[in-house]
Amino acid sequence: MTNHDGLTDSERQSLSSELKEWAMVDSRDAISRQFIFRDFNEAFGFMTRVALEAEKQDHHPEWSNVYRTVTIVLTSHDVNGLSRRDVALAKVIDAIFDRSV
Repeated sequence: MTNHDGLTDSERQSLSSELKEWAMVDSRDAISRQFIFRDFNEAFGFMTRVALEAEKQDHHPEWSNVYRTVTIVLTSHDVNGLSRRDVALAKVIDAIFDRSV
């Protein structure tokens, strides 16, 4: 999506039903999710696929990887919080994960 605006109140209310595995980050207007794989190779492959999609969308996650666990945080720095871009990328990340496991 190309809309850079922050989320409306109704969009925020629907987040928990749209992005069931994602959680709000304490003290930030951001969402996060942790992904666990069988091993480091699977985790790194997932990160590679997400990186390619994030580059296409020109919207890049904050993330970390420890062995088989990948943690992703999404927020839009240009609007100082959550935007439709975060929701769109989270849905793509979920689909990539679903195809990975």
